[in-house]
Amino acid sequence: MIYGNNVSKEIAGKMAISDMNFHIKENAISGLVGRNGAGKSTLLKLITGAWHPTKGEVRVLNEQPFNNLFVSTNSILIDDEMTFPEVLSLGELLELSRSFYPNWDKDLAERLFSYFELHKGVFYYQLSKGKKSTFNAIIGLCSRLPLTVFDEPTSGMDRSVRQDFYKALLKDYIAHPRTIIISSHHIEEIEPILEELILIEAGKMLLHLPIDEVREYARGIRGSEAEVRSWLQDKTVLYEERVASGELFAVVKNDDKVMSAEHGSFTVTAIAAADLAVYVTRGEKGGIDRVFNTKS
Repeated sequence: MIYGNNVSKEIAGKMAISDMNFHIKENAISGLVGRNGAGKSTLLKLITGAWHPTKGEVRVLNEQPFNNLFVSTNSILIDDEMTFPEVLSLGELLELSRSFYPNWDKDLAERLFSYFELHKGVFYYQLSKGKKSTFNAIIGLCSRLPLTVFDEPTSGMDRSVRQDFYKALLKDYIAHPRTIIISSHHIEEIEPILEELILIEAGKMLLHLPIDEVREYARGIRGSEAEVRSWLQDKTVLYEERVASGELFAVVKNDDKVMSAEHGSFTVTAIAAADLAVYVTRGEKGGIDRVFNTKS
């Protein structure tokens, strides 16, 4: 469905994406996560054909997406850069969408419009940031295109509205499977609906795994600093910090050696997907505490 081979994108003299390879599953919900500036929006614009890669090849629906009418008519990018004609009301925009998208679900759009308390006589520019995001999300859901991409779709939404959106997305996906990519800072909220997770940092791919494997990817180890450091010598350490006097907490890649620690003197904990993303993308293993540690 979606392939990338040694993809790079230079923006204003800086590489936003560098030599990235990827293969995103068809008819699955994939989550794209990373810190601000990691390259998430750049990658999504390359996939949907808004931008052309500086180097490498992107293939979507077996075609290169940039300036491609077939890809454009079969994909949609929902983000906070969306604009609509100011002379058209929300109700008129819904009618326009009905004529523009061949798979448009008018009944669902009407029900979501009512549920989220949007008013047809209002104009898009009059909406709050959260209401704009809600309207954009309705367009993305009800267009039912083979490739639907949401870039931070819940920006400005209240938590309860975000939860309702994710429920609506999952219900409609189950009834009408298609390829959906969601970029979000709220990893803990989107995790239950994901089938795979893509983690990028500084334009590089760090992880791309089924969500079940992400949940088993790492373990947290806590114990006396001397014992933990000795035990860590042959382990893949993702993060570490002093958490109490004489104690060390470390996040390590999960393998048979880590499992053996469960029978030792250490405390072993599971690492949630949201926490894993934080630990893997921290530039310093000691975290923010290193800023305040003046002793070397």
